[in-house]
Amino acid sequence: MRPACDRIWTHARLATLRGGVVEGAIGVRDGVISYVGSAESAPDAAEVIDCGGRWITPGLIDCHSHLVHGGDRAAEFEMRLAGASYEEIARAGGGILSTMRATREASEDALVESALPRLDALIAEGVTTVEVKSGYGLDLDNEMKMLRAARRLGDERAVSVATTFLGAHALPPEFSGDADGYIDMLCAALPEIAPLADAVDGFCEGIAFSPVQIGRLFAAARRLGLPVKLHAEQLSNSRGAEMAAGHGALSADHLEHLEEAGVAAMARAGTVAVLLPGAFYFMRDTKVPPVAALRRAGVPMAIATDCNPGTAPLTSLLLAMNMGATLFGLTVEECLAGVTREAARALGMLDRVGTLEVGKWCDLAIWDIERPAELVYRMGFNPLHARVWRGI
Repeated sequence: MRPACDRIWTHARLATLRGGVVEGAIGVRDGVISYVGSAESAPDAAEVIDCGGRWITPGLIDCHSHLVHGGDRAAEFEMRLAGASYEEIARAGGGILSTMRATREASEDALVESALPRLDALIAEGVTTVEVKSGYGLDLDNEMKMLRAARRLGDERAVSVATTFLGAHALPPEFSGDADGYIDMLCAALPEIAPLADAVDGFCEGIAFSPVQIGRLFAAARRLGLPVKLHAEQLSNSRGAEMAAGHGALSADHLEHLEEAGVAAMARAGTVAVLLPGAFYFMRDTKVPPVAALRRAGVPMAIATDCNPGTAPLTSLLLAMNMGATLFGLTVEECLAGVTREAARALGMLDRVGTLEVGKWCDLAIWDIERPAELVYRMGFNPLHARVWRGI
């Protein structure tokens, strides 16, 4: 007779992210959590792993990344150090358009190959789910190439990949001066893109697209059943978060310039605030997101790397947690929830991952720590003991 569990991890402290800490055991059957509770009451298992008192959290989730891209922008980093602003670099033909050119020139295989080391760095810190955006192709063929490359990352590694179509990231040269025409093209292309994308994103900013333009794209996405999310209020208050919340957005991300009306709209819609302290740090920003206002309104807060070549070449979610605490004033509990439960919520995946509950995928991170605060406190130190994806 087959044992009740394929595998049980026992003598562990489980940060369930749903109902506190459980001292005991967690079991898996067919890749799904089948038991969470005391070691004494645990069912039989084909394999028992003694964790020796280690902590187990849900596998970490990076809910905002641009892992797939061509080239790098180290030269622009030097320009920024010399005093050039993000807007000045973008208007001079650098920024996103610089990465667009490198991405268009790269083959799909080359994009996968270059992204794998970045993905491996995240996996080495206990990441089991990662969101990957397009947005550097800026035409139909190259955007689809990026999305195919992102999907392939999940074939190359034991990780869950959520893909996001970010065609409205910047205005490509082919549509110079015609942002409305470009949005029209994206709306028309969505039915072809939809099979490769789990969500649709946009960049709502003075140097990118207006709330009205992104709103048209979001309306087209919602008609196809695609959830939406938005890069909002990073450089100015464009009221993009309010617009996104009006479309039931999963998340609004960055949010340094978010004001009370946007906070209230996100709270009403259940839209997650995805905070990206790596970009804040790298761009030497000084205006922090309104964390206290988000907290008061009950807006869920997630943390992500924003791994991208221009403004956040960060491949450490642990460091992003530390930055969230030190730069934005998040608590340890908020940081841990921000890379597990709330990150899952931001991807629309909370029914599958993000907490340690029976019925969810058995994605675990097992840590050599005495208390969860160590995951936020340390910088440049990785206490991961083992990573489990789908029970293995």
